[in-house]
Amino acid sequence: MRKSRLLAGVGVIAAGLLALTACNSGTPGSPDAGSGEGSSDAPVWGEVASNVTIDGSTTFEKISSAGKVVIGVKEDQPGLGYLDPVTGERKGFDVDIARWIAASLGYDPADESKVEYKPIASANREQALINGDIDYYVGTYSITDKRKEQISFAGPYFLTGQGLLVAADNDTITGKDSLTADTTVCSVTGSTPIQRIREETPAKVVEFDTYSQCVEKLKNGEVDAVTTDEAILLGYAAQDPDNLKIAGEPFSEERYGVGLAKGDTAFQEFVNTLFTDGGSTWQAIFEKNLGASGVEGKQPAVDAAG
Repeated sequence: MRKSRLLAGVGVIAAGLLALTACNSGTPGSPDAGSGEGSSDAPVWGEVASNVTIDGSTTFEKISSAGKVVIGVKEDQPGLGYLDPVTGERKGFDVDIARWIAASLGYDPADESKVEYKPIASANREQALINGDIDYYVGTYSITDKRKEQISFAGPYFLTGQGLLVAADNDTITGKDSLTADTTVCSVTGSTPIQRIREETPAKVVEFDTYSQCVEKLKNGEVDAVTTDEAILLGYAAQDPDNLKIAGEPFSEERYGVGLAKGDTAFQEFVNTLFTDGGSTWQAIFEKNLGASGVEGKQPAVDAAG
């Protein structure tokens, strides 16, 4: 099994960084709380906490007043944030991370009256948090200095980078440096990944509106590779491991975080402590949603700067 170096944890957690003020019947995310491993009945996100308090958190006050959690998500990314159009089931790595946080706050993700999901387009995420339309956002949300001018982040909970998705029987493409003038690479129109391929490789590029269109072209043999964040590609590989695989290592770095209201340090520390203490739950969530991709995931260390 290939181990992605960018999925390895990086950074150092400062001693005594975080203080969790929740008092509950068991630490969510710990083996005692039920990670979903070893029990077919236990949800992957663990037990729902009780008697939770987060002193000084305006977000938690808002959640408590409303009696429910409102989470911003994506619903068009297989393996990460996906709404099945047939069954209506919402699933994916990011969705289960969002559920884990909700359960740790004391709200049952299985109860639709307690946990609400709002699909928010990438361009509208900051404003949704600023407006208070959502309590937090989990959906391939890269931590950047520009975004931190408007909001705060917890995490990172996942490290990724630009990667390549190829046919399972393709042994020629082994990474960015193996792309040649005879290689055709597909990505979304106007995206940073396709621009990087243009600038840094001799490969031909084709563009479509969605990654799913690129994946279909790959399966049909009309393109040789699809490129975007490896986390997104992992979802497609996990969905169809017999026909698709990840080629080589990521060749950029993206750090996915949980988007929060700016300045809510208490809520940020709560979520960061959850990530710090809940390695077994994180691993169970990864294996459930992305394990079939053939890439080994490892939870990263949280960033004190947020």
